[in-house]
Amino acid sequence: MKNTIESSKKVVIKIGSSTITSEDGIIDRKFIKNLASQVKTLMDSGKRVILVSSGARIAGVSTIGKWSRKEDINYKQALCAIGQVELMDSYRNLFAEHGVHIAQVLLTKEDFESEARTLNIRNTLFTLLDEGVVPIINENDTVCVEEIKIGDNDIIAAKTTELWGGDLLIILSDIAGIYDKSPVEYKDANLIEIVKNPEELERKIAIGRSSSFGTGGISTKIEAAKIVIPYGASLIVAKGKQENIILDLGKGKQKGTLFLGK
Repeated sequence: MKNTIESSKKVVIKIGSSTITSEDGIIDRKFIKNLASQVKTLMDSGKRVILVSSGARIAGVSTIGKWSRKEDINYKQALCAIGQVELMDSYRNLFAEHGVHIAQVLLTKEDFESEARTLNIRNTLFTLLDEGVVPIINENDTVCVEEIKIGDNDIIAAKTTELWGGDLLIILSDIAGIYDKSPVEYKDANLIEIVKNPEELERKIAIGRSSSFGTGGISTKIEAAKIVIPYGASLIVAKGKQENIILDLGKGKQKGTLFLGK
């Protein structure tokens, strides 16, 4: 894992809803502040970084708490619209402390299916990165009903890695990696540190319940691995709440699950 991070020059980091949320259900500014410090360190070492961030709906709930129990799809989409502003404001302020500018890029699945759109996305990303700006990508939740229902930012992150030609996708989750069974449900669950064949892994492990905040789960992470591995990119799943997790993974001080690219 250490060698994979050291050798990767183009890195996509996906932040899950549970990772970017504090215990009381609001945006965790301490986490973002630490993330900004890590991203700046990666950039200073010559790497280029793209973020894919969940958390818009949660940020919306923390802003307008009276809507927290509204399950109507229109309210969910409205909360995402409100929360996207709050989320980006937190990123902008905390990354600015390190002299790093951020840019928001909202995408849908359809954007990846159109040749003209993917070209425009790629050109925009390269322009931002050439100027030292960190793009922050999110699913356009205000128009994508399906995204709110099942969660898909793991897949968006994988498709972004593929489109950009990234070397490495790091998914920061609420668990330390992929286990042979759910560590929440089973105390004897074992962390799987290296995966060469995600299809084989999928057949062997028991998929547990997803977290209360996040809508994605282990299945989407394995699907993400299936997308990036054929293009030669690797994927790491690690515990996002661990301070300096990315830098410590790169130093061999922390463990996660590494899906090796071909």
